[in-house]
Amino acid sequence: MRNNSPEAARMIDRRSLLTLAATGAAGLLLPRLGWAQAAAPAPLAEDDPRLAERSAGPADAPVTVLEYFSLTCGHCAAFHRETWPRVKTELVQAGRMRMVFRDFPLDGLALAAAAVARSLPAPQYEPFISALLGSQDRWAFNRNADPREELYKMAALAGMSRARYDEVLADQALQRAILAARVKGQQEHNVTSTPTFVFGRRAVPGNMAFGRFAALVAETR
Repeated sequence: MRNNSPEAARMIDRRSLLTLAATGAAGLLLPRLGWAQAAAPAPLAEDDPRLAERSAGPADAPVTVLEYFSLTCGHCAAFHRETWPRVKTELVQAGRMRMVFRDFPLDGLALAAAAVARSLPAPQYEPFISALLGSQDRWAFNRNADPREELYKMAALAGMSRARYDEVLADQALQRAILAARVKGQQEHNVTSTPTFVFGRRAVPGNMAFGRFAALVAETR
């Protein structure tokens, strides 16, 4: 019998995800989650729009900050709920910095959600991940519901059809690419937890209040 509990959907731990990405075996994730597995696909093209940078703020902003996050991370949710609104208004929209979002899924459900987010039109990316992070109790940690179905409900609100949603969940090439980007982030910036912010060349792990975040932006100028 298929186990559709939230715990089953997150049964791939952090080390397992890294192993899958490093070996190019991300497709092994799907049957463990109870999702269909297709034949091993060819890698995505480098110019696939789903792999393009997802960011907020002007490209010529004086400071660029990277955020490595997982959509099932409670600390990431706290940052986006408590700090990101002020960062977005006072720093990003004011032209003082640009935020670049980097996927760092900590489990299989976060990987699926990241794939869905990247399959939406780019302008919808930041609002969608903010909505997911703001409602984890509804779709990620609801013990009385199937997390895949709850994630679909969120995707449907963003305009994704059921057919397209099912295609995304079965897209092993996209999931492999997301995992490969996670490994690259770990190698380049020594990311081991989420959220981790990179100010220039300085990686700072953990959730933080607006005051500290703004001070780090100022120090990066």
